[in-house]
Amino acid sequence: MTGIDLNSDMGESFGRWALGDDTALLGVVSSANVACGFHAGDPAGMLRTVGYAAAHGVTVGAHVAYRDLAGFGRRYVDETPEDLAADVIYQIGALEGVAAAAGTQVKYVKPHGALYNRIAIDERHAAAVVEAIKAVDPSLALLTLPGSVVGRLAEDAGLRVFREAFADRAYTPDGHLVSRREPGAVITDPEQVTARVLRMVEDGTVTAIDGSIVRLHADSVCVHGDSPGAVAMATAVRKALEHAGIAVRSFAACDGSSPSVSTEAAKS
Repeated sequence: MTGIDLNSDMGESFGRWALGDDTALLGVVSSANVACGFHAGDPAGMLRTVGYAAAHGVTVGAHVAYRDLAGFGRRYVDETPEDLAADVIYQIGALEGVAAAAGTQVKYVKPHGALYNRIAIDERHAAAVVEAIKAVDPSLALLTLPGSVVGRLAEDAGLRVFREAFADRAYTPDGHLVSRREPGAVITDPEQVTARVLRMVEDGTVTAIDGSIVRLHADSVCVHGDSPGAVAMATAVRKALEHAGIAVRSFAACDGSSPSVSTEAAKS
């Protein structure tokens, strides 16, 4: 692989409550998943983050979520598919207006937290998200887990689909993310994270939490902005990639159909 996207969740501060160092991270990543107000973020923060992204030449994506400010979007909301589709349309539309004011555009959608995990396996909510994206702008790409239900439905609907791996999250043997409620779900050692990312990109594999090997080919790697030492970790990952001859570039800035990506688990 000659290139990979680095993405990070941003714009997640709310009012006087600050989370993450978006300005510093925007000097490292190539794509910014900007919170749209449902799990985090507010209008002023959205405008500020998108403006920073535009100034750094970073691609903007809508980080849509269940309506769950108190739980940071990490709690499942049992709403109807119709209500979920409306919620996603509202969030994308809000960020598109902010992006236009900042002189840039929204290029993709990445669901957040509980919604991200739910639509990897839930047909009804996955279909609602796909319907919402198509209703707003069929040219928007979707960023999701390899092997997810929403990815399959989005491709069937004609959307561009890109898959991501997570630099600092543990994986189950079937290629899903370990719940944050479980011990070891978040990896904080920069050397370990950097080695994992290089292996993901160069070899297309990652070691699952049980020691098995998961084949995981991705177009983008997420470095979480709210992890301890996030900026230093993201910087180390980027330097390691570039040292290995792997360019960091936005997946959503390119044209053409999405690449073929697959996930399978194999016991080591």
